[in-house]
Amino acid sequence: MLIHEYQAKELLAQHGVPVPEGRPAFTVAEAVDAAEHLGGERWAVKAQIHAGGRGKAGGVQVADSLDEVRARADGLLERELVTEQTGSRGRTVRRLLVEKAHGFTRELYVGAVVDRHVDSVVFMASSEGGVEIEEVARHNPQKILKTTVDPAVGLQPFQARKLGFGLGMDWPQVKQFTKILTALYRAFIDKDASLVELNPLVLTDGDELLALDAKFNLDDNGLIRHPQLRELRDPNEEEDKEHEAHAFGLNYIALEGNIGCMVNGAGLAMATMDIIKLYGGEPANFLDVGGGTSVERVTAAFRILLSDANVEAILVNIFGGIVRCDVIAEGIIAAVQGIEMTVPLVVRLEGTNVEQGRRMLEESGLDLITATTLADAADKAVAAGKDMA
Repeated sequence: MLIHEYQAKELLAQHGVPVPEGRPAFTVAEAVDAAEHLGGERWAVKAQIHAGGRGKAGGVQVADSLDEVRARADGLLERELVTEQTGSRGRTVRRLLVEKAHGFTRELYVGAVVDRHVDSVVFMASSEGGVEIEEVARHNPQKILKTTVDPAVGLQPFQARKLGFGLGMDWPQVKQFTKILTALYRAFIDKDASLVELNPLVLTDGDELLALDAKFNLDDNGLIRHPQLRELRDPNEEEDKEHEAHAFGLNYIALEGNIGCMVNGAGLAMATMDIIKLYGGEPANFLDVGGGTSVERVTAAFRILLSDANVEAILVNIFGGIVRCDVIAEGIIAAVQGIEMTVPLVVRLEGTNVEQGRRMLEESGLDLITATTLADAADKAVAAGKDMA
């Protein structure tokens, strides 16, 4: 789950990561009030959307007076901000973050991410802060320093110090850096994060390290342990289809292909997408309906798939384990009868009571295509999609 910059900074500050004083604002008046409350003579007015590259797109602006704060806020709110990560449509700015502006002499990058290749959290640091880390990796990979954290013992001070010295810091700065990385790791673990970035982590004019910008991605699977963090979700930043999928407990990710996929189980979903490509098609989505398939969830899944104008055929690939195939077939029949199918539907069932489930589908009178193997299903779905093109 993605959250806004101001929310990320609130979580990090709770664990001791130094962040600028700031306040969120939803209106121009609130932005001015925030600047007055913060005091000072210079403020940063920052658009809050779930995308990077806001600064380059004009989403981060400095104001030297309250009148300028008002003008900056008025110019950003309800604006469609287009960055490298939003696509050409951009995202509507509905929230702002007003912060005290700080001068700085250096911009650094620090990030922590779950590296599934080593089953551990990996810290990355770079002297090239303030730019996308992907650009650094592409053009100057030697400037990215890494250290792997043993999950049994956590981040060790010597690891943080090694990164700090590797960035060319002096001893007082390294001591600050070590405290920040320790706090960052604590926040990462305590909140079940999947990614945390400080970019840039700046060295201020007063020789203090400060997280000028922050990104905090939460692992959806860990939210059951943090119900309070669910409140940080911003539905306005999600695609309508993704928001509806979340409401029904579906795991959905939109892609750019033409074959809609409805599968139970993440591994089976990945295999289904792979074999669709093998047979010359392109998956239009990743959609995992989970083990406890119900009529309501299947109906919602069909509705989401059909709302994608790029979908030219739908492949349902369900393994009946926790739920029997005859129960799944009953759910599919009820769901299809309740909606208007506008594209060919290919259904492949396997597992407990599979013969009974297949017979139910064939005798339902519905206009659908049954398949026995995954290869057979992919072949038929791709062919049906081509016929619709």
